[in-house]
Amino acid sequence: MPDTRRILITGAASGIGAAAARRLATPNARLLLHTRANLAGLEAVAETARAAGAEAACVTGDLVVPETAARLIAEATARFGGLDVLVSNAGFADRTPFAQVSDAAMTASVEAIQGAFFRLARAALPHLGQGARIVAVSSFVAHTFRTDVTTFPASAAAKAGLEALVRALAVELGPAGVTVNAVVPGFIRKDEGAHRAIGPGTLQRQTDRIPLGRIGLPDEVAAAIAFLASEAAGYITGQTLHVDGGLVIQP
Repeated sequence: MPDTRRILITGAASGIGAAAARRLATPNARLLLHTRANLAGLEAVAETARAAGAEAACVTGDLVVPETAARLIAEATARFGGLDVLVSNAGFADRTPFAQVSDAAMTASVEAIQGAFFRLARAALPHLGQGARIVAVSSFVAHTFRTDVTTFPASAAAKAGLEALVRALAVELGPAGVTVNAVVPGFIRKDEGAHRAIGPGTLQRQTDRIPLGRIGLPDEVAAAIAFLASEAAGYITGQTLHVDGGLVIQP
């Protein structure tokens, strides 16, 4: 891997994205951090990254808009001269029951999650050299379908499509020495004041079924992202790494 690592992280203003930025912020890192609209939160993350010795810049944009992904890649490569790590994290959860999901809502989930990853990766391809890493953040909702766990039909479909793209791209980029993987978080603690798709009572009941008996921390997911983005993960590609306390192994 190069001495200087050029990194783009989407959805980096809070939660898992912010934790990934802090994990990847080393003195040899040059970070372009993205948020849809939370610029104040993103600037705070960038300041933390700079305090760790990294170079960090901020950019905003709605990844549902098709042109945004190419713009982010263009800004990263123009600013840094290339790209070594792409972390596709931005997205949202929609727990609307299947029969109530509108065409617009389904399209929004697919475009924000699956479409954004597709366009980001496609735009990044010409800039990825030997040892580059792509890490997508998926979700347990694409794997856990039980009556005692909240289902997210639109989100599940989008995340499942994201994981299929990860595997397809891993096959295509393998000969170039580029790895492509997904991290699959379970129930993860939200930042203070952040929106949560399910209420605290429901969350506690579902947490009680997790083998490790608790929800996860953003930094625990970020640790998995950082590993897959590292030189040590050079022989891992096309995989989905679950960080869920054992949630998906429950019957």
